[in-house]
Amino acid sequence: MDGFEIHDERFKHYILGNAPLEELGSGFRWIEGPVWMGDADCLLFQDLPRNRTMRWIEGAGFSVYRAPSNYANGQTRDRQGRLIACSHRGRCLYRTEYDGTVTTLVERHAGKRLNAPNDVVVKSDGTIWFSDPVYGISNDYEGGRQASEQPPALYRFDPATNEITVMAGDFDGPNGLAFSPDESRLYVAETGDQSKPDPRQYIRVFDVAPDGALSGGDVFHTISPGYCDGMRVDEDGNVWSSAADGVHCLSPEGKLMGKILVPHRVSNLTFGGPAKNRLFIGGSHTLYSIFLDRRGAQTP
Repeated sequence: MDGFEIHDERFKHYILGNAPLEELGSGFRWIEGPVWMGDADCLLFQDLPRNRTMRWIEGAGFSVYRAPSNYANGQTRDRQGRLIACSHRGRCLYRTEYDGTVTTLVERHAGKRLNAPNDVVVKSDGTIWFSDPVYGISNDYEGGRQASEQPPALYRFDPATNEITVMAGDFDGPNGLAFSPDESRLYVAETGDQSKPDPRQYIRVFDVAPDGALSGGDVFHTISPGYCDGMRVDEDGNVWSSAADGVHCLSPEGKLMGKILVPHRVSNLTFGGPAKNRLFIGGSHTLYSIFLDRRGAQTP
């Protein structure tokens, strides 16, 4: 099949022969943080170096949703449907309320400023999990050079109590996050210390206890070529990861099942559309999509 690589026969049943990769638009500097807004029937994503959040609507094209965005990166929705975003420039998480106002949720841990929150997911209990590497404060292109006050870490924030907790501190550069459909697993991309010639780069998987405690953290899969920046999980627990040559589909056991080949390096992706069977793909400066015979597992 043109445009795909089949590494496992199961992957043939995930793709549709009459649904090729579509280019939706180009001319962005670097696409991040795609999130589907089903109630508004639109996709939001970051044109990160331009400091703006973009909106795409089928048939209507692109418009600016928020500018400046405070150099927002990863974003998701909480269980009430509100937009939660990671800010590089503000070194915080912020929430867009129903009336459009913006609330800063968390910007410090143990009295010190966060680095540059990168990606975020919300668990069914309402807790907000986010990665905090230094990428957004290491240069002026994606946020602004600033001094780091604490090591990179994976955090959990409880908006009900305002409690912030380090869930894992043994990362060089925690990045993309995704829970398994039953939330018994948490996948975290380690993209490493990119100032080093050979950074650690792989996906880790943690077991999640009912109280949210993590254990494990072993290497789940190493993407090649490139590395995992962002990822999403489908209804069967397969992990769909960004890569240098497109999108890689990984089984729950960590086996490469197949690839969607994309002309440009993929930064991030999300499922969307009314049935959540449309995969939206940020390919560097170009937004793509493809319909699949699988549905994304994210909520709402």
